Amino acid sequence: MAAGGTASGARRLPASLFLIGCVAAGAAPHGLPQQQGLWPAMALTALLGAYALRTVFLPVWQGRLAVQPGAAALSSWPAVDLVVAARDEEAVIGRLVERLAALRYPSELLRIWIVDDGSEDRTPEVLASYQQRYPQLQVLRRPRDAGGGKSGALNAVLPQLEGRWLLVLDADAQLQPDLLERLVSFAEQGGWSAVQLRKAVVNPDLNVLTKAQAMEMALDAVIQQGRLHSGGVVELRGNGQLLQRDAVLSCEGFNEQTVTDDLDLSFRLLVDQQRVALLWDPPVQEEAVTEWRALWRQRQRWAEGGLQRFFDYWPQLSGSAVSAGQKLDLACFFLLQYALPVLAVADLLTALVTRSAPLSWPLSFVAFGLSGGAILVGCLRSSEGPDLPAMGPLNLALGIAYLGHWFVVIPYTTLRMAFLPKRLVWAKTLHVGGDHDPLASDAALEPKA
Repeated sequence: MAAGGTASGARRLPASLFLIGCVAAGAAPHGLPQQQGLWPAMALTALLGAYALRTVFLPVWQGRLAVQPGAAALSSWPAVDLVVAARDEEAVIGRLVERLAALRYPSELLRIWIVDDGSEDRTPEVLASYQQRYPQLQVLRRPRDAGGGKSGALNAVLPQLEGRWLLVLDADAQLQPDLLERLVSFAEQGGWSAVQLRKAVVNPDLNVLTKAQAMEMALDAVIQQGRLHSGGVVELRGNGQLLQRDAVLSCEGFNEQTVTDDLDLSFRLLVDQQRVALLWDPPVQEEAVTEWRALWRQRQRWAEGGLQRFFDYWPQLSGSAVSAGQKLDLACFFLLQYALPVLAVADLLTALVTRSAPLSWPLSFVAFGLSGGAILVGCLRSSEGPDLPAMGPLNLALGIAYLGHWFVVIPYTTLRMAFLPKRLVWAKTLHVGGDHDPLASDAALEPKA
């Protein structure tokens, strides 16, 4: 299967140019006369502020986000493959198989594929036990050093899939019994090539960090839907992505030269003019990371993969395959998500050196205002799945302050990409699950803590 994209070693140059450009943009206004120093930031603030209003608040005022698509049954159901790439997932893989087997869908049209990606714990034993109970469960094993990370695992199973759709899930995914029927109906009736489910956190009350991530997932879904309604781009999020098999094959499979297969595939589908949507309900439920060290590793990977895709696909994104509205959406998103944190740090350091006031604060105001508004809209919206955090001044302030970690992660990751030799490391997120022994009993398992 073709890897696609740009080889990892070629990314240092665009990363360096991006870093230089952001540093220059953050430092240069300090050389202007005092009364003109804010003009560049104010001009960019007007652009990004309009983008924020159009993406988050205009769909709310127009009532677009309140409309939930129906789940009318199809006259003929298509075949679906449920695909999970699992490595060392003995704590959760058994429960996942039970949840997938319990989904309401014609059994003759549904197959479960688990790619055991070189597990060194009891994952193979658990899967062998469950294969005796569920004949629709298929297990594909790869050596631990097979390479390609999650993309490699998905590419390994892709030639064996026969369904019209594949639903890619993480090993800790929790699904409502009617999720697949509603999701496939939405995708088929809307003519979509891919649909991303809203991600909901199952452990928001564990600590402050998991609560903040629950708000962040709601924020992300609101912005994604707003981008869709305003003619922009919807991105896949890995867990809970329904993909039309032919669309994936048209993109030559999953890119094994990236650390975020979902973000990379989003751009491949975009330049291939495949339509992608997001479905608010039902959500796919997953564990949030529970401590800052794990969050730091996870967010570095997300930041690196996010930048990689812009560097890799820039020629195609600027071509005729992407509409003018999508180009504007991508430009504003790139400025807010990636350029602003680096620019803000450069601005702050220059202000300290020159003993002057920072000049990028209007941009930061827009970024945090957009984030706070999206958190408020998302958490006040009716939703299935785990309860979203209640919206009060303290929780809203927590959610906004938590998002400040991106102003550390993005600059650090950019520096590392620009100056250090690249090593592709597909670091998995630890899934804790419950404390049961999946081999101890054939009884139905309780929902995980």
